[in-house]
Amino acid sequence: MASRTMTIQLVFLLITSLFASFVLLVHGEDPYLFFTWKVTYGTASPLGHPQQVILINGLFPGPVLNSTTNNNIVLNVFNQLDEPLLLAWNGVQQRRNSWAEGTPGAQCPIPPGTNYTYHFQMKDQIGSYYYYPTLGLQRAAGGFGGITIHSRPLIPIPYDRPEAEFTVLIFDWYTQSHKDLQKMLDDGHGLDRPNGVLINGKTAKGDGKDKPMFVMKPGKTYKYRICNTGLRETLNFRIQDHRMKLAELEGSHTMQTFYDSIDVHVGQCYGVLVTADNKEHRDYVMLASTRNIHANPHLVGKDTIVLTGKAIIRYVGGHGPPPVKLPEAPVDMQWSVDQFKSFRWNLSSNAARPNIQGSYKYGQIPISRTIKLANTVGKAQNKLRYAINGVSHVDPETPLKLAEYFGVANKVFKYNIMTDNPPAKRAKIIEEPNVINITYRSFVEIIFENHEDSMQSFNLDGYSFFAVGTEPGVWTLEKRKSYNLLDAVSRHTVPVFPNHWTAILLTFDNVGMWNLRSEMAEYRYLGLQLYISILSDSVEFRDEYSLPEWQLLCGIVKNLPRPKP
Repeated sequence: MASRTMTIQLVFLLITSLFASFVLLVHGEDPYLFFTWKVTYGTASPLGHPQQVILINGLFPGPVLNSTTNNNIVLNVFNQLDEPLLLAWNGVQQRRNSWAEGTPGAQCPIPPGTNYTYHFQMKDQIGSYYYYPTLGLQRAAGGFGGITIHSRPLIPIPYDRPEAEFTVLIFDWYTQSHKDLQKMLDDGHGLDRPNGVLINGKTAKGDGKDKPMFVMKPGKTYKYRICNTGLRETLNFRIQDHRMKLAELEGSHTMQTFYDSIDVHVGQCYGVLVTADNKEHRDYVMLASTRNIHANPHLVGKDTIVLTGKAIIRYVGGHGPPPVKLPEAPVDMQWSVDQFKSFRWNLSSNAARPNIQGSYKYGQIPISRTIKLANTVGKAQNKLRYAINGVSHVDPETPLKLAEYFGVANKVFKYNIMTDNPPAKRAKIIEEPNVINITYRSFVEIIFENHEDSMQSFNLDGYSFFAVGTEPGVWTLEKRKSYNLLDAVSRHTVPVFPNHWTAILLTFDNVGMWNLRSEMAEYRYLGLQLYISILSDSVEFRDEYSLPEWQLLCGIVKNLPRPKP
C-alpha cells in the first residue's frame, strides 16, 4: 500500500512538474540582464590638461550597454557624486514605461550617496543608441556611453555578419567643469566654442606614434556604431582612404549607400560597414570635425576654427604611419541637407521583428493634428532663455509624470499653455512647465521651424518617427507635396537646419509623459524643450505599467499614499 501511495505521489509530482514547465513555456519572460554601475568623479586629461570627469565603473566614457531585442534590463545605479543624478536612454523607446525615461519631468533624481534600480525592456528594437546624464550640464563632464541592441539570432539582418563591431562616441569637449559651464548659463551668458573634439574620450596626434583605437584584419568587414554624444556641434565623421556603407540609422535598416563622410548631428547614431580593403596595410586616421554650419553662405569660411578629433585604425600585420594627407570635411550647409535627404528606409529588410515589404504605409494614414514648433531666443528676467512657441520650459520640483499619476497635476503645471502654432508676433517669453496633451493613437504631423542662424537637433523620447521633409523658409500646407511618403527612415532624432523647417509624422501609441527636446545642451537647459502627455481612457496594464513600488517620490507627492495599481 505504501509503495502504491509513493507511486501515485511520484506520478502527481511528475504531472505537476510537466504542467509547470508548460506554463513557463507559454508565459515565459524574455531574458533578464543585470548590471551594477557606480557613478563617480575622476580625473582625466582628454585634451592634455587634467580635469574632473564623470566616470561609470571607472570608465570615461562609460561601459557599452550590450543587449538583444526584448531583453529586460535591471540596472542598479549608485550615485557617488555630490549632486543628484538621472540617466536617460537616448532612442530606447521604453514602451508603456515612462517611469524609467530618466528625465526630470518623469522621474525624481537619485540623491547623492544613494542608489536606484532602473527596470526597462529593449522592446521590439535593434540598433545603436547611447545613455547620458540629463540634469544640469553633467553631460559636459561625461557619464555617457553606448547602447547596442542586437537582432535575435532567428531574425536575419540585411548584410553579412561583420567580423567585429566597434562603438565610436564622438563629441565636442570643454576644459571647463560642468558646474562652471552651468553657472555661465545661470548668469545669463551663452557658451563659448568648445575646446576640442574627442573620439571615445581621446584624440590622437596622427604622427605614427599613437596607439591604435581599433584594429582590423585585411579583407574583413567591420561595423562601426557612431553616435554624437556632444553638447552643441555637428561633427563630420570620416575614415582616411576608406568608404563607409550606411547600414543602420537610429534603429532602422537603411538602403546601403556608400559615403566618404557623414554629418552626425547632436544626438544622432549611425551604423556603417567598413571593409579593410586598402592594399597598403598600415595605420589610417579616423576623424571627427566641427562643421560650422551657417544659414548665411557669406559666413562659410569666416569662422575659421575647425576642431578635429582623431583616432588610429591599424591593419593586423601592417606597418607604417598613416598617410600625411587627411580627407577634408565639406564646408557648405547644402551638402549636409542633401545628405539628410539621401537616407532611405530599407523596406524589404527585417528589424526587431519580421516585416512584410512596405507593410507600414505611413503615407496613407490621415493626419489628425498638425503642430508647428518654432524656436526663439530672448530674455526673461534679464537672462538668456530659449523657447518653443513663446514658452520656455522649467522643471518643477515635482516630476510632471508623478503629479499627473497622483492626481495633483493642477498644483504643479497647466496643460497646453503653448498653442499648436507659433505666435504671429514675437511675444514675451513665458517661463513655465511646458506640457501638451496629444490624443492616444492619433497620427500627428509635427513641424520644426528654425528661425535662427545656427543648427538645431530635436529628440523625442519614447518614440520613433518618420522624418519626411526639410526645406528653407516657412512651412505651409503646400509643402506637404514635397514629403517623402514612401521610405523616410524611422528614427528618434532629427536635424533642423538654420532658417529651415523639418517635418515628421508619427502615431502617438505609447502612453506616458515623454520629453521632446533640443539635443543642444545649452538650448535644452535654457528652456528649449517640452513634455507630451499621452493618456489612455483604459487603466489596462497593456497600455501602461503601474507606478513601480521602487519608484522614488519627491516634491508634493513625497508623502502621499501611493495610488492602487
